[in-house]
Amino acid sequence: MNDQIARSLLRPTRSAGRMAVGTLLLAALGYLLRAVWEIRLAAAGEPPSGPPDQGDGVHRPLTALENSYHFVTTVAGVLTAICAICFLAWLRRVRENAADLSGRPPKYAGVWVYLGWIVPVVNLWFPRGIIADAYRTTAPGRRLPASVTIWWTLWLLSLLTGIGLLHPASTDDTIARAYTSIWPLLTSDALIIGAAVTGALAVRAVTSAQLARLAGDEAATPRERTGALRD
Repeated sequence: MNDQIARSLLRPTRSAGRMAVGTLLLAALGYLLRAVWEIRLAAAGEPPSGPPDQGDGVHRPLTALENSYHFVTTVAGVLTAICAICFLAWLRRVRENAADLSGRPPKYAGVWVYLGWIVPVVNLWFPRGIIADAYRTTAPGRRLPASVTIWWTLWLLSLLTGIGLLHPASTDDTIARAYTSIWPLLTSDALIIGAAVTGALAVRAVTSAQLARLAGDEAATPRERTGALRD
């Protein structure tokens, strides 16, 4: 029975971790492409006809480069949405696994796996807290990986730019900003890319800790394993 519990935890943890890492890196690639296109827009300069949004609901025809930027941002948005789904699935899995391994309820209720990202104020620390709690429960006495703190710091900084994932401007507005003031855009892109890459490292670290704990439980005697799952 305990072997079945360990195997049922092991497979979802590994697959969920791989999906989260892969989609985080794809999201980073999407924002890297955005940054490249923003540099191209800045280098090309604003057309004589002015920005795409002319005001009062009037939009001029887009140039070929501006059209391609719309496509790139759409691709980046799709990759980011897939990343969010996979990351939340992984977060829910490691939270549940940590509770199963320790026999203690998680510090944060399950609803905060989702609402913790959007509820004001608590979204400043709840998501990181859920991961930290899962790691410390899984590997008591071990120091929280630095990647978790770096990831969360970069994520919060990306939100403060006002151009991050939760506060996107319209694509035409972003194009206009690329023509006139590109550095805030590139800073925001760099922060999001950094958060995605370090987030992938954090996922690997937490997932590896759970897999190591599960492997240790499987290597234990039946009596030791039973105690580990209940304590």
